[in-house]
Parts: sequence; structure tokens; C-alpha cells
Amino acid sequence: MMTRRSALAMLTSALATPALGQAQKAPGLADLAYAQASPRNRLDIHRPDGRGPFPVLLDIHGGGFLTGDKRQLAVPRQVLQAGIAVARMNYRLSNQARWPAQHEDVLAAAHFLQSRAGELGLVPDRLALGGRSAGAFLAVSAALSMVQEGNPPAAVVDFYGPMDFGSMDADMARLGRPVKRAPADSPESVESLLVGYAVGERRQEATAMGPVGRLAALANGLRLPPLMIRHGMRDSIVSVHQAEHLRNAWRQVDPRAEIDFALLEGEGHGTGAFGGDRVLGDLAGFLTRHLRQADG
Repeated sequence: MMTRRSALAMLTSALATPALGQAQKAPGLADLAYAQASPRNRLDIHRPDGRGPFPVLLDIHGGGFLTGDKRQLAVPRQVLQAGIAVARMNYRLSNQARWPAQHEDVLAAAHFLQSRAGELGLVPDRLALGGRSAGAFLAVSAALSMVQEGNPPAAVVDFYGPMDFGSMDADMARLGRPVKRAPADSPESVESLLVGYAVGERRQEATAMGPVGRLAALANGLRLPPLMIRHGMRDSIVSVHQAEHLRNAWRQVDPRAEIDFALLEGEGHGTGAFGGDRVLGDLAGFLTRHLRQADG
């Protein structure tokens, strides 16, 4: 029988955020305090060479909401070379604060980058939110809140993120392969630890708090920002069906929104291709279209 300690140890190893692309030395700022709720309310900004101001991607690390650090995220050279800055943030982990503290931290970081854009060398209305695994959940969640506030991000990026806690186990069962994590429904899962209740016992509530559930509650016809999704077809931690749920829910609300969607054959949860030239080149191209198009 899997104990809590063994489950968390296995998940921590599996969810260790892979380095995405080689970091490129660039002018930047480190450990800026974007809020005062926790010592983890810090972010780094890596700016391209040359004169700004620059558009910016706020990049959010994964780790099952329980582990991880901004320093684990390599800064993709492809994005910097496209003239786009990259901000990497830390947020309160689930063993420090329950949801929605993590959501509030991402919104605070986004507000910091926009409100302080002039002194940071950034363009306030050209902000993209993106993340990997748990970080993707946080990025999409924050993006939806910004849409509802009338301040939508310019683009959103989801790399292999969970998008509906309530359907995660059923989605994984449909794949018919071994699962490398504790069931999401379990009281000991990282999802249950985040929200403070067993997902399987309050499934409707667990779905409603996530991106797919929130999209279902939005009025059809609301304008949504462009969305990029990449997910490995052999992911044994977050089912590829989670990516499909997000795509479908996004399209239901706004059929006009651009969705750059691709499933990566043979790839698992954050495996090699996610740090390769093809995926990161796609990322740079997507961000260029939506963050730099006004540059002409």
C-alpha cells in the first residue's frame, strides 16, 4: 500500500520541472518582491539584449503545488532572441498555504509586472502567462481572473497542466497504462492537499475551482486571449485528456480565439521534447505573434 511519504516522494521526483532550453545570459533583475505575504513572493526578470521596453512572459514552475522553485526554470534562449523578456516567479506552496493563496500570488506578480513596467523596462499591456504542470494550472487560472477583471493577458501558455481535478482519475483510467502518481481523488494527492479536502469526496467543487469548471460558468461569446497548449501523449501523471478538456472549454466560450494545440507523440510529463528547439521555437513564434505584432 502506498503511504503518504512514498507517494509524495515519487511525485516530487516525477514532477521535478525539467530545464526548458539553455539559459542565455541577459540583463536581468533577481529576487524582486512582488508581494509581502510570504518570503516566496519573489520573481526574477531576464531581459533580452538591446533597448526596451520589452514584452514579457511570466513563467510559472511546476512541482505538484508542493515543491519547485523558479531557479529550476531555464530561460529559453528562443524567447529572449525574439525580443521577449522572461519573468520567473515563486509562489506559496501547498504546505505553506491553501488555495487560493497560489492563485493570489500569480495575480499579484502579474500586477507587479504591469504596474512597475516603466522602471522594469517592460511593456505593461504585452504580458503573457505561462507555466508547466501545476504552473500551467496557475497560469490559466490567473488568466481567466484577469479576463473577468477586464485586464486580459496578451497570451496564455499551457505545457502539460492539469485543468480539471475532478476528472483526472477518470481521464487517466481511459489511457489504460500504469499511473506514476497517487490518485487525484485520494485525500493524500497533491490536488487534495492544495484545496484542503479530498477531491473524490467533493468532486463537483474540485471541478468548479479549476480552469475547465470556471470556463463552463463563463458566458459564451466572452473574448479570450490566444492559447498555446502542448502535452505529451504518453504522460502518466497528467492525462492528455486534460489538454483536450481545456481546448474544448476555451473554444466553447470563444470560438474566435486562437488555440495553438499540439500533442507530442512519445513524450511524457515534461520529457525531452519540451526543452527542445521545436517546442521552444513554437513557443517563441506564438509569443512573437501576440506580444510583438504591434511592433510592425
